[in-house]
Amino acid sequence: MTATMPERRTTPDTDLPALPASRSRLVTAVFVVLLVAAAVLTVFAAGRGQLEIPAGEVWGSIMHRLGLDLGTMPTHPQGDNTLWQVRFPRIAMALLVGAALAAAGTMMQGIFGNPLAEPSVVGVSTGAAFAAAVVIVFQIQFLGSWTVALFAFVGGLVTTLAVYFLSRADGRTEVVTLVLTGIAVNAVCSAGLAMMIFLGDTAAREQIIFWQLGSLNGTRWDHVWVVAPLVVLGIVGTMLMARKLDVLSLGDRAARHVGIDVERLRLVAIVLVALLTAAAVAFAGIIAFVGLVVPHLMRMILGPGHRVLVPASALAGAVLLLGADLIARTAMAYADLPIGMLTSLVGGPFFFWLLRRTRKSAGGWA
Repeated sequence: MTATMPERRTTPDTDLPALPASRSRLVTAVFVVLLVAAAVLTVFAAGRGQLEIPAGEVWGSIMHRLGLDLGTMPTHPQGDNTLWQVRFPRIAMALLVGAALAAAGTMMQGIFGNPLAEPSVVGVSTGAAFAAAVVIVFQIQFLGSWTVALFAFVGGLVTTLAVYFLSRADGRTEVVTLVLTGIAVNAVCSAGLAMMIFLGDTAAREQIIFWQLGSLNGTRWDHVWVVAPLVVLGIVGTMLMARKLDVLSLGDRAARHVGIDVERLRLVAIVLVALLTAAAVAFAGIIAFVGLVVPHLMRMILGPGHRVLVPASALAGAVLLLGADLIARTAMAYADLPIGMLTSLVGGPFFFWLLRRTRKSAGGWA
């Protein structure tokens, strides 16, 4: 008799292997915790402020907006209006900005292969800040209150593309060259920003400094409707690149061996990073360390696979920034602290810890 070998079944290259049962449970638990945290924090944050609204009334207002006659409406005459005209737009913007920055950080760490990478490496934040400062100092108002946001968005995109094309040589872009070019462009934009602060009057200087520190104060629904499609587009684009980012983590040669155009992948990735970060900072100003801290923490918990890491980081970033904004507007009576200052107070020490941990692991993934 001739022994027959069992049939070997293959799957297309685009199929991703199923997660082990234990890790699948961990991933499910993490997502459930993050979703519950986002929902609970949203209701709690909406009720906090100078006008206190009980959580039950917040929930009732949400249900009535959805057409369901459930729960109790706010008893204060201005309660419902405060929720939907002031607090919920700010909460929505916090969720969007946090998700955008965390997803951009995940992408940056994936294409650079380094847990210390974050969106500011390619100059998007300083480019946006410089463009916004130009508008503030020279009082450019052709779009009214939207002018600063538009210039910040365009400035971030232009700066990022400039870093990419300046770092190219012989049709290729080395990661080290890209980082060094980003440092140089960041320095130039920082110098331009300092010049704008020098040229501006007292009011302009205060506005520039406050914008640099980041704040969600004054957010309106029309701001949210501008940012939301850009953030959704950027996150979806990042998730569609998950498999290629996993292959790229094995090195450029391995990626090219399986047919991935590494240069095109990096260009698309950098454009998505610029889109996400520019959309985030356009209305909120510069908010540091979210793109560094959140992806690294999620990678420590869930591992390096980007098909899980990207949505988990986006959700965790949304929760983190919503919590930071809640502290920013309630920590001091009749004061709105800069949210970027709070994230830096937490992110700075974490960065030093991460740097020491990375050095001990000889520069590899922590």
